[in-house]
This record gives sequence, structure tokens and C-alpha cells, in this order.
Amino acid sequence: MKKRKRRPAVLLCNAAGTAVLVLLILACLPLTLPRLAGYRLYTVVSGSMEPEIPVGSLVMVHDAEPADIVEGDIIAFYGAVDSAAVITHRVVGNSPAMGEFITKGDANEERDVNPVDYNEFIGKVEHVVPGAGGIAEAMTGPAGRRAAGCLIVLAAGFLVLGSVLEHTGKRKKRKSGERQSEPR
Repeated sequence: MKKRKRRPAVLLCNAAGTAVLVLLILACLPLTLPRLAGYRLYTVVSGSMEPEIPVGSLVMVHDAEPADIVEGDIIAFYGAVDSAAVITHRVVGNSPAMGEFITKGDANEERDVNPVDYNEFIGKVEHVVPGAGGIAEAMTGPAGRRAAGCLIVLAAGFLVLGSVLEHTGKRKKRKSGERQSEPR
């Protein structure tokens, strides 16, 4: 079987389409892999935990049993009943009998006014990546999703164009071969 040589335009389109898809996948891995490992990711938007957790950090929160949380652990919890706001503060007391934590932001002078009920507890902060929260927000927000969609369309366009160019080249070769083999 004779191996035919591909045209440079076909190779370029296929390489560009594949490269765009690979780059998109690589860009998504830092946010996908922790989730696959059971972490929830949150961006820190206030300075209440500075300098330990700077504003704009990405925190990775893992499930934990509330009774296993000890003084000094940093936890994530919902700020108020029926609120989507997530707060990350240090535990200064854990009362399993009462089913609540006493928390405090490192940068705050006083403990939090209200104890955190176990029902509001999300998990224990296991990892902090300073500065990565803004990037994560940009990638997962509306603009990031639109950009990812555009990149997928761009990659598909390159791959389709490469396929069209390859098939166009085959048709031209077949037609020119048919003409040469016809009796005159």
C-alpha cells in the first residue's frame, strides 16, 4: 500500500485544531482534577483570613466530620441560613455536644458573633493557592465559558477545514487519474 504525502495546509489545519483542543484541556485540568478528588473550590473575596489566606486565593475544601475538626483548623461554612455566601475562618472552639463551632477570622480582632451550626459546615480547608481564585473565577464565569466555547468552535473549524482540504486533494487526484487512463 502506497503511503501518500499530506499537503502542508492539511497538516497545519489538523495540528492547529489539535493544539487548540489540547491547550483548552490543559487549562481546565487545574480546576477539574481537584473536583474529581472530592474537593470543592472557592475564591476568597475578603481579607478576614489575611495573611494566612490572601484575598484572591483559591481554597480547596474537603469533606470532614464536624466532630473531627480541632481548634486551629480552617473551615468553610455558609454565612447564613439560605445564603450562598461561603466563609472561611479558623476554628477557635468546637462543641460537638452543641453541634457548633466558634470561629474567627485571623485578621479580625474578635471571634465571630454567631457560632457556626454543624448544618452550615461545608468542610475543612486543605489547600490554599494564592492568586488562583481570580483565574478560576474568570475561567468558570460567563466570559470564560464563552471563550472556551469559541475555542472549541475554532478547533473544530480547523479540523473540518483540514478534512475538506484533504478530500479536495483526493478528488483532484482521482479526476486527473481518470482522464489519463481513458482511451483517446
